Amino acid sequence: MAKVSRRLQELQKKVEERAYDPLEALTLLKETATAKFAESAEAHIRLGIDPKYTDQQLRTTVALPKGTGQAVRVAVIARGEKVTEATNAGADLAGSEELIAEIQKGVIDFDLLIATPDMMPQVAKLGKLLGPRGLMPSPKGGTVTFDLPQAIAEFKAGKLEFRADKTGIVHVMFGKAAFSTEDLLVNLKALQETIDRNRPSGAKGRYWRSVYVASTMGPSIEVDISSLRDLKLGEAV
Repeated sequence: MAKVSRRLQELQKKVEERAYDPLEALTLLKETATAKFAESAEAHIRLGIDPKYTDQQLRTTVALPKGTGQAVRVAVIARGEKVTEATNAGADLAGSEELIAEIQKGVIDFDLLIATPDMMPQVAKLGKLLGPRGLMPSPKGGTVTFDLPQAIAEFKAGKLEFRADKTGIVHVMFGKAAFSTEDLLVNLKALQETIDRNRPSGAKGRYWRSVYVASTMGPSIEVDISSLRDLKLGEAV
């Protein structure tokens, strides 16, 4: 069992065993982000789905209105003029077969990989390398497209791809702990609405089971699900 640090033990004492109002939870998240680096704000959401069934899988993207608070290094695998188009649109890396060869050597100097559809048969050979890292391009994730300028701009501005893991839990970074509580709430609300919009067709019964937020090194704080889903942002921020 992992040993809990004294710092985290003290922070855990600040968190009551109850579901907090969303704004209250985010205020507490900021108070408990005391590590010596810029911590992220994370959401951990348990859904009533069983992803081993194809009609109960959740994989989609969310555009965080207030951004992620971090620079995203975008690589693009394309062919011909599309490589130049990607570079001009702000891609940090762009190439064809030579970029695929570099990645096969284990050189992964990017946070997100976009590919044009015509390159996917060759990109497929990177599946074993990129899949476990969550970097494999996919149409559902918006990372397989010919519209490179739009895709690059969206992901650099705060668009994130996420999926439910094999236990039906979604883990998403939705900003930085240094963000204002209002900005964090706007991003968390966008995440909630995206998950509701993309409810898998096979999901039966209660869809939302629990929502917790935390800073990278902070304690988990339960969020009242009903309050979050009923929230109208104009009333709260």
